[in-house]
Order: sequence, then structure tokens, then C-alpha cells
Amino acid sequence: MGFMKKALITGITGQDGSYLAEFLLDKGYEVHGIVRRVALEDPAHRMNRVQGILDRIHLHAASLEAFPSIFRTITQIQPDECYHLAAQSFVTYSFEDAFSTLATNINGTHYVLAALKDSCPGCRFYFAGSSEMFGKAETTPQTENTRFHPRSSYGISKVTGYELTRNFREAYGMHASTGILFNHESPRRGFEFVTRKITIGVARIMAGKADHISLGNLDARRDWGHARDYVRAMWLMLQQDEPDDYVIATGETHSVREFAKLAFEMADLDLERYVVTDPQLYRPAEVELLLGNAGYAKHKLGWNCSISFKQLVEEMVTSDCAALGISLQRGGSAGG
Repeated sequence: MGFMKKALITGITGQDGSYLAEFLLDKGYEVHGIVRRVALEDPAHRMNRVQGILDRIHLHAASLEAFPSIFRTITQIQPDECYHLAAQSFVTYSFEDAFSTLATNINGTHYVLAALKDSCPGCRFYFAGSSEMFGKAETTPQTENTRFHPRSSYGISKVTGYELTRNFREAYGMHASTGILFNHESPRRGFEFVTRKITIGVARIMAGKADHISLGNLDARRDWGHARDYVRAMWLMLQQDEPDDYVIATGETHSVREFAKLAFEMADLDLERYVVTDPQLYRPAEVELLLGNAGYAKHKLGWNCSISFKQLVEEMVTSDCAALGISLQRGGSAGG
């Protein structure tokens, strides 16, 4: 048995963290995760995404809001790779509570980088950037060279994290990279995100538990990929000789309406009958079009999307329906 690499994941209980943990376990890593103490006290509720691998990962209670706890944990683990995914990541909340979004996201990133520099400088670092950094983009599609123009405090906090990561790379020679990830979804997406709201809505309508879904801007377009594809890109970045920043995207956009239409068609339901648009669900500063060009990542990392938009929607609808005891037959009609 060779040397076992150690990976540390902040945000391990989230969508990306859970897929990344599974991916790294399959690669033979020893996987560590930082979680809030409340998660350890309430595992059934807060650890549902990692329930299947709890016995194979090592969890540490620490707070991204307290440098001493981060420093202590990193010093103790001495990871070879650190994936910093934890953040307050729901854009709408970031309008409602800009103070905590900025404080948590910026300080948390700074604390992790500083702790690594002081106690584990050889560790390779991945920062989870976001297409929200581009916001009101000047050019489409967006690449690594597109100027940032964030339109939410979440986007602003991610631009700051990106700059911190670049600064630690340049000032201290750390292997620190940022993945500028466009929207990526899965059956593990949080309920507050529009894609999951749609797929759970379809399942609830099928189960007779709801008679409509309220959505915001149906014409907003996004570049939607599958989280499973995107965590593979994170890992590839840390396997490179040199650190760098990469846009990770599918290169195609779809509107919220298209996503909903596919989801409803799977269940043989008519979109127009069940979807209600609610002006209150529009964002204060809407980002009209985010579309990524992942050409650099394809070239340098050999990365590609393996899961299509249609497969993504189908997997999410099937999973949410199954959770309510509904099986969708091929061709869309439902069976009990």
C-alpha cells in the first residue's frame, strides 16, 4: 500500500463537498472535512448528503469564523490538498444579509490560506470561485480574462477570495488555484435553488402535495452543468505542476423556462398550468446572461463535461420523485 494522500474539504456536507469526498475516496485519499459543531450534534438533518460515507471520512468541528479553530485543525491534519468550498452561497440571501455573507466568505478564505501558509505551506489549495464574479459581464462567453463586475455581495465576496488566493500564490509561492465554476446542479442541490425548486415541485405535484410552483424570472439564462463533472475539475487543478485559475462551464445556456419545461415533460405535466411567476422572486440586480468558455480547462486539464443538460434534469426529477415514492416510466408517464 503506497502513500495515502490527505485531503481537507471545507463545506464537505454541501452538494460539491459530498461529491468531491466520494470522488477522492475512490481515488484512495484519506478524506477530512471541517463542519460546524451543530452538524455533529444533528447529523441526520445536517449530514444527509454524506450519510453514506460517514464511516469513511474524518470530520472536525471548527468554525470558519474563528482563525484559531481553523489553524488548530489544519496543523493537526497536515493535508496534502485543501479544497475550500464552504461559503454562504445562496445569492438571494446575500442581498438580505450582506454583512454576514461578506464577513464569513472573505474572512473564512483568508483564515484557511493563512493557516496553510503558516502550518502546512506545501499543501495545494483550491478556492471555489463562481460565475457570479462576472455578474454584469462585458463580453460573452466569459473566460479567465473577462473583467469581473459582481452584482451581489456573494459575487463580491468571491472576487475577494479569488484575489486573496492569487495574492498568496504570488507572495508566498503557494500552489493555490481558483475554479471559476458556472452553475452546477444535482439531486443534492439545496431546496432554495431554482433548479431544485422546480424538480421538487414536479415531484410534489405528482404526489398530490402541491398544485403549483412559484418562480421568478423564467427568461434568466444560465450555463448549467452537473456537480459530479465539476468536482473532477477541482481535483485536476491540484494535480497540475503549476497553480492557475480556470473557468469551468458547459459552454451552453438554457433558460429557467427550458429547465422547467423539460422537468414537467418528464412527468407528462403542462408547464403553463402549474407555474406561477412571482415578481418578488426577481433579484434586485439580475444577472441576465452567464455563459462560460472552458476552453482553457479543456486544453490544460483535459477536462470535459460528461453529463448533458437533459440528463441532469432527468436525474434530478427522477430522484425527487423517488423520494416521494413516485417512479417515472420511460416516456414520462408516472407509475405509483
